[in-house]
Amino acid sequence: MTPTEPVTRGAGTQTVVRPPLPVKMVIAGGFGVGKTTAVGSISEIVPLTTEAAITEVAAGVDDVTHTPRKTTTTVAMDFGCITIDPTLKLYLFGTPGQERFGFMWDDIVEGAVGALVIVDTRRLDDCYAAVDYFEHRQIPFAVALNAFDGKVEYDVDEVRWALDVAAHVPVIVFDARERGSVRDALLVVLEQALALTEA
Repeated sequence: MTPTEPVTRGAGTQTVVRPPLPVKMVIAGGFGVGKTTAVGSISEIVPLTTEAAITEVAAGVDDVTHTPRKTTTTVAMDFGCITIDPTLKLYLFGTPGQERFGFMWDDIVEGAVGALVIVDTRRLDDCYAAVDYFEHRQIPFAVALNAFDGKVEYDVDEVRWALDVAAHVPVIVFDARERGSVRDALLVVLEQALALTEA
């Protein structure tokens, strides 16, 4: 049934509007790669964030060398949503990036159709854990290289080789600040999930 298909009841016909199908998607990656920014850029509601100030103690644990203007960090999750079309609505869950909050990932990821793994090419070491997480759980995902200051340090092929990402996993460049760019990246993940379902 389409979202506005007519339905006959008794003597008359009335139009029933179906709500869009809710679909859960995860936005993951290391500390400071742009997860909160991506959710905020695309969400049609004011995103729910669990940001806390980066203290001197936290700055000693989390590498802020490449993100000197970052003053807060996600300590639980980010949440937002976007209606793709009348039939589909994405509910976006951003994971915390620090290793010490990794115990939350299983709960956040449960029920998700796929994930967008955001990578800061200046800090490739920080994204191995996220890539491994989704590979081992066989959850469809795409790797998105965030163009900080409008550029990436390595091209797509170099990052694919460095992370040993399988050939069927898309590796793309996007800008977490740009709504259209985030939308296109999320659609890549949806295509991955659909392809796996059809297979």
